Amino acid sequence: MTENVSGGRPDTLRLIILPALISLGVTVLRLTGELKGWSQEWFSTETGGVVPGGVSWIIGITWLALPFGVYFALKLAAAGQGPRRTGKAVGYSLLGLLIALGGLFLLVPHLPVGFPKILIFVWLFMAVGAIAPLLGWPALFKTLLAYGLASRIPVALVMFFAMRGNWGTHYDYMGMPPEFQMSLLPKYLWLAFFPQLIFWVAFTILMGSLAGSIVIALRRVRAGEA
Repeated sequence: MTENVSGGRPDTLRLIILPALISLGVTVLRLTGELKGWSQEWFSTETGGVVPGGVSWIIGITWLALPFGVYFALKLAAAGQGPRRTGKAVGYSLLGLLIALGGLFLLVPHLPVGFPKILIFVWLFMAVGAIAPLLGWPALFKTLLAYGLASRIPVALVMFFAMRGNWGTHYDYMGMPPEFQMSLLPKYLWLAFFPQLIFWVAFTILMGSLAGSIVIALRRVRAGEA
C-alpha cells in the first residue's frame, strides 16, 4: 500500500504554528486558573502523573497529541507525504509504544537506582520508543517532534519561574514528597527541563504517530485501496 509521494512538501513551521499557538493558549489558561484559584476540579494544583485523573487534565496540552497527530497526518497525506505503507506506520508506532511501556512498567521499577537518577532510564525508554515511528512515517515523526518542542518549551519556561517563585501550582510540584524538594537548579533540571523536552516530547510523538497512522490506515481501508 503506497501513498503518492508527489506534490509539494508542506512547510513544517506553517503546519505546526496553529497547534502550537493553541497549546500555548491552553498552557496560559491553565496557569491563570491555578494562580487565581479557579475551580480545583478544572484547575487542580496537584501534580498528576501520566495517567489522567479527574477532569483537570482536559485543560492541559498532554491529550492534544492525539487530535493534532490526526491533523498533521491528514495534512501530510493530502500533500503527498503520507506513509508508503500504512501498516508499517501503525506497526512501528505500536512498537514504539510497547518499548516505552515495557521499559517504564517492567524494567524501570526493578532497577537498583534511586530517585532522581532513575528518571534517566525513564527518559531513555521514552526516547528510544519515540524513535520507532520514524521508521514507519518519517514526515509525521518530524512534524510531531517540531510540534512537541514548540508546545513543551513554553511549559519548561513556565516551570522555571513557577519553581523560582514558589507559585503553588502543579508547575512547581506543590505538595510533593521530600525527595522532590531540591535547590532550584537541580529541581528544575530533574523535574522540569529534561522531562518536558524528552519525556513529554517523546510522549507526543508516540501518541500522535499512533493516532495519525491509524486514521490514515482506516481511510485507505474505507477507500478500498489495495
